[in-house]
Amino acid sequence: MKKQPFHNFVVDHMTFLVEPGLYKTTYALFKLVLGVGPADVIYEKRRPLPGGKQVSMTFAARVGRDKDGRVPNQAIIAVVQPSEPKEQSSHVRTMLANRGGGCLWQHIALRTPDLIGFHQYARERGVNFITPILKDADEDLIQVFSGEWMLPGGSPTAVFFEFVQRDPSPALLKQIESGANRQAWFRDKTFLGLYGEKENEYRGGRITPFIDDALHRRMAEILEPYQLWEIDDAVLNKAEAAMLEYGAARKPQLSPG
Repeated sequence: MKKQPFHNFVVDHMTFLVEPGLYKTTYALFKLVLGVGPADVIYEKRRPLPGGKQVSMTFAARVGRDKDGRVPNQAIIAVVQPSEPKEQSSHVRTMLANRGGGCLWQHIALRTPDLIGFHQYARERGVNFITPILKDADEDLIQVFSGEWMLPGGSPTAVFFEFVQRDPSPALLKQIESGANRQAWFRDKTFLGLYGEKENEYRGGRITPFIDDALHRRMAEILEPYQLWEIDDAVLNKAEAAMLEYGAARKPQLSPG
């Protein structure tokens, strides 16, 4: 396959799910071990509880930044705990329970210089997305979220990708550097939109996979005769042809997002 310009991905941010018993400890460890200072806490979002109390849903922390280049090369981690009352549905709680542990990496956001081109390329090859391409109000960010990475007929994995493109204006960059509006770089509205989308999926019991089961099985059939080191360009071309055929066949059913 030919590497396209939109394949020049870098990690933009990651999401880390933790049990409530780990949440405040994680915050303290980020501060005390990873060196997160007050200016590095991008946001902290809360959920109101009955009786007027509040509980923290998530915080996002910048753990590193390189100022070289027009787009700052930052490493950001959003930490999320299940904040719903125990009798209420919570996809975060379900994701943690399915993995059988106290924490898990949920999604990695990969930044591309051409999201529109990559999105079309991926859809043509049968990749599923749970949102259309979203554009934020200030037009410095567009993003889209994929389905989950999972086996055909398997349980949800809680692992998926976000793909983003950032084109901040000089004025916005100046605002970010001054610290006057750190949420301009990583907004809590982004988190809330995705949170609601995943909650709807898990509540409805229909989790969108990264690729459909039928395509997964077809690719597995093509790859099965080979050891990993035997998968050459000829084999990959067969797999890609199957993906393109599948994507073309389902195109009329796809929404324009």
